[in-house]
Amino acid sequence: MAKDTEKLIRQLSLISYLMAERRPVTATEIRRDVEGYSDMTEDAFARRFYADRAELDALGIRLRVDKPAEGFSEQENYSLAPEAFHLPAIAFTDHEHASLQTALKLLDGEFAYAEPLRLALQQITWGRPSPLDSPEQRSIVLGMTASAGGGEVSARLTKIDTAIYRRKRIEFEYFTMQSGEVAQRRVDPYQLLYQGGQFYLVGYSHEREDVRVFRLSRIRGKVAYATKAEHDFQRPADFDPREYANRIPWQLGDTRGTAEIWVSDRIAWHVERNFGPYGEMAEADEAEGGRIFRTPYSIPRLVLSWALGYGEHARIVGPPELAAEARERLDCIVERHTGEPFTSAAEGRLPGAEEPEADEPAPRSRQDAAIRPERFARLVTLASVLIAAGRAGRRPSVREVCDQLQISPQELREDISVLNVVNFGGGAYVIYAEVQGDEIEVDPEPYSDTFDRPARLLPIEANALIAAINFLGEHLSPHLVSARRKIEAALGEIGQEGLLVARTGADDSDVAREVGRAIEARRLVELEYYAPNEDRFSTRTVEPYALINGREGWYVATFDPAKEDTRHFRLDRVKRVTVLDEPYEPRAGLDPIADVEGWPRTGEVGGSRVAQVWISPEQARWAREERTVLAELPDGAVIIEWAYKGEDYLVKEVLKEAGDAAVLEPADAREGVLHAAERLLGAAAR
Repeated sequence: MAKDTEKLIRQLSLISYLMAERRPVTATEIRRDVEGYSDMTEDAFARRFYADRAELDALGIRLRVDKPAEGFSEQENYSLAPEAFHLPAIAFTDHEHASLQTALKLLDGEFAYAEPLRLALQQITWGRPSPLDSPEQRSIVLGMTASAGGGEVSARLTKIDTAIYRRKRIEFEYFTMQSGEVAQRRVDPYQLLYQGGQFYLVGYSHEREDVRVFRLSRIRGKVAYATKAEHDFQRPADFDPREYANRIPWQLGDTRGTAEIWVSDRIAWHVERNFGPYGEMAEADEAEGGRIFRTPYSIPRLVLSWALGYGEHARIVGPPELAAEARERLDCIVERHTGEPFTSAAEGRLPGAEEPEADEPAPRSRQDAAIRPERFARLVTLASVLIAAGRAGRRPSVREVCDQLQISPQELREDISVLNVVNFGGGAYVIYAEVQGDEIEVDPEPYSDTFDRPARLLPIEANALIAAINFLGEHLSPHLVSARRKIEAALGEIGQEGLLVARTGADDSDVAREVGRAIEARRLVELEYYAPNEDRFSTRTVEPYALINGREGWYVATFDPAKEDTRHFRLDRVKRVTVLDEPYEPRAGLDPIADVEGWPRTGEVGGSRVAQVWISPEQARWAREERTVLAELPDGAVIIEWAYKGEDYLVKEVLKEAGDAAVLEPADAREGVLHAAERLLGAAAR
């Protein structure tokens, strides 16, 4: 028998034995009565028992240890209270339960914690129909998913998740974008963070002697524990992960000053709604109109980039050094787009296959995107499922259980074999089950009470549950938010250190709620919509069908009767939404989310043109992570492909690069950037 299997049998039997005894027991009794310990020497037992206790503790299952009073020679006593293993009952409403079912349907295979999420939902919805039995929801779909980016990153994620809970120092090799070098890092992991489609680790770097943020896709090789100690550190009491999750990119690092940005009345509502948490609005000079947005900044280039994205509707007015840098960068854009292109792909070389800077893109698949849960959790869940079926006198089908746990028939047989050996002492076994053809026969004899109701969630399951709710948030349903509050109350400490899903900057939850209400009621909506590329407002009356999250944010997929075609509207650009009393009949054969595998995931719209864009040496490493590199130039700059549907979009995106990008071809896009930069320089001089 494999050592891992022996360990699982010992640990499950230990839990069952302690729960069955309902009294403190000595190590001698445990060695004598618990499966797997009796044939060990005293030294071997002491080592294995200590290791098993430590692993159970890491799983959130803490044995109580009663030490003898000082001066007495009695042995330590061990016990496991029911509340230390069983999950408190959570009273969900039907709407909350339905929202949790929908969350699983949406995130199954699209989420780094998909399988722990499945097990967690089965635990917390105990006594209800399986979450997997709910009908598929078509009112919300995911374009930008929370997958981990491949099996290698998933393995790092689960290792770090465990290290955070166990307070274990880790070490790994890390590629630093600023320096372009790979170096060893020793880190006390504090928090996992998901932001903008990527996973990050926030922790204390011993090399930097400060808290740093590490992107998991830039870790090279495996993550390992740095010591053999049971615990290596304690997270500082004043550490607040929200400081890292709720900061806009230009605020990452030590604050250098406060930017003052004039914004026109036309887009002030957009700035205040979506970026208000990162600064404050004030009145501008009455003669000029508009508003002043003040925001602390750490990285000048990024706050300049943000302002340039609004074109003539935003302008840096202070502090003087920031305003001067804005003019210098605009001068640079004008210079690099005047006359013939200053370089071409022919002057460089093809990207070298040996270059280490960029991760190879991982093929997207359901298996690669999900962390395999601890087998311990799967066995406990399987025991619960089989006991419930046995007590109901039912023979569950192999297919039913395999679908429920997302395992193969072979894995099911192996798990049942393990459970059949788990006992609670004195030859009394927890369960006996056997696969007979297409069904599973479960012995209807009395069972241990250990697994007859849901166990406490493992840390990784709790993390999966809270992170999934945070990822979908109110875009799915307000009932998901109320369910989260109940889950957090039941989990206590175990749910406080999981994956934190960072806000994206856009607070469009109010719009999402109204649109969701219209979708459910099949009502027309009237949208007042701002198209920034065209600097134009329009009012549309449309049939809403679904909410979609994409690379840039959340969208509503609609059919526009005036255009006689489907249209997608980004929620953070909707200035006003009104749900009308007028109903609509869903159009036969219409699938407004059919292209969810396209532009929402890739950002590339059908029929796009391709530009060749020069990227400066300072930004080349970042470009390699996101774009196809056509050529590498001798000074470290690169030339990339940039797909775009409309010229206005490309012009805005190149301006946002703040002088670190220049269009080489086509000529019309190059000229468009030049004219836009000249207009901004003229506005800044007024």
